[in-house]
Amino acid sequence: MTTEFSILAKNGMVASSQPLATLAGVQILMNGGNAIDAAIATAAVLGVVEPSSIGIGGDAFCLFYAAKEKKIRALDASGRSPHAASLAFCRKNGFQEMPQRGIHSVTVPGAVHGWSTLLDAYGTTKLADVLQAAIRHAEDGFPVAELTAEQWKESQARLAADEGGSLNYLTNGRTPRAGEIFENPRMAKTLRRIADEGPEVFYRGDIAAKMVRCSEKNGGLFTLEDFAAHRSDWVEPITANYRGYDIYELPPATQGFVALEMLKILEGFDLKSLGGNSADALHLMIEAKKLAFADRDRHLADRDFMKVPQTIRTDHAAGEMINAPSGTDTEYVAAADSEGNLVSFIQSNFMGFGSGVVEPETAIILQNRGHLFSLDDNHPNCIGPHKRCVHTLMPGMILRHGKPYAALGLKGGHVQPQAQAQIICNLIDFGMTVQEAISAARFNHIDAAKVALEPEFPQAVRDQLSRRGHRIVAGTPESFGGAHAIVIDPQSGAFVGGSDPRKGGCALGF
Repeated sequence: MTTEFSILAKNGMVASSQPLATLAGVQILMNGGNAIDAAIATAAVLGVVEPSSIGIGGDAFCLFYAAKEKKIRALDASGRSPHAASLAFCRKNGFQEMPQRGIHSVTVPGAVHGWSTLLDAYGTTKLADVLQAAIRHAEDGFPVAELTAEQWKESQARLAADEGGSLNYLTNGRTPRAGEIFENPRMAKTLRRIADEGPEVFYRGDIAAKMVRCSEKNGGLFTLEDFAAHRSDWVEPITANYRGYDIYELPPATQGFVALEMLKILEGFDLKSLGGNSADALHLMIEAKKLAFADRDRHLADRDFMKVPQTIRTDHAAGEMINAPSGTDTEYVAAADSEGNLVSFIQSNFMGFGSGVVEPETAIILQNRGHLFSLDDNHPNCIGPHKRCVHTLMPGMILRHGKPYAALGLKGGHVQPQAQAQIICNLIDFGMTVQEAISAARFNHIDAAKVALEPEFPQAVRDQLSRRGHRIVAGTPESFGGAHAIVIDPQSGAFVGGSDPRKGGCALGF
């Protein structure tokens, strides 16, 4: 993927982190499906070819501009803790924090129910049809991409220690190499059953029973009731206007409001006159991030359990503010069709291979979202029965004059709102194309005064930020996220796509 030139098309477009997945979505569009159909087909393939990051054992969120209704719909397809989960159980078992891995970090997977809910409401293609490409890649095998092989290898020891992980995601005790053909027959069978029997088999049938047995074997708390009680929720998106553009996000328990808060703080400053990625502009963005994240970490929780004036100094960095832990293994999909529908979709296992618990017979990697629960009984995000935890996933959408303008999002845990705000400022304040906006160098404020900068920032900018009290550090390539976006040209209506050169994906249209 070029770092400068966007991809343009007239009839439809998909952008994702993996060309095989992007192609699956575009093929759905070319066969008459709409943007919802294409996004789910893309996500399903990503779950096969990027198993570290995404799969049917994770959660999903979606913003959808419905052209016929001329409105944005928002779906929360995240799962909840077991009904038996409690703070007392955690304390009895000596947890100092919620486990990062293992069965007690698992929440009910919401993605499959989310797929079905979206298709039932707005799709034009059956679930069985949109899953065909994913089934084919799992049955026949796919060549493992370079970045995927790197991420997979990082989890080799964890997979080897788990019966299902070793059986389904290792070959002769090792992870696949880049370019190696990898087959996943048990996942193919699982996807085929979901295609044939629908989400009922996943939440009330044989697949649910197998996940519960896996939980019991590992000392977990899940029962069949936990899966049968799962639902996806249509929710009201939250929005804020930024310099004439209406920015939309999912409500809590996602961190979408953080990007909106950052942008509203920044709206009080003339970023354009300061220049893109200047030390002055970067300082303001970093300080806005600190304020917005302080609100996130004090208040964010399951919206059913949630119950705040601050200022930026332009001459010096603020001190320490508490941050919640976060993971980076997520994948984002943008899709658009000729009918005017626009989709911003995100799905995740949370950390690499989620909890590290894989149900052996179905190859389902169970997510570890439950790690983000708090053990502070005064915090609204405290662990409890049948409760959503804080979520880092936050697909974004932009409207201009009431018309869809852009779908954008990225992987990257706590960097998501930071990078999303940077990309939006690049588009709106600094007049970049969508590909330029995604490719531009990023900061990642980590904690306190510590800020990671990508290597492209000149030394003069680093020195100016250091003089203001920021402690500049290097970041790993993974720590700056992986973004994708589709912008709709306001004059021609053409789709303009961008994909992150930090990853191996692409935007593709026809």
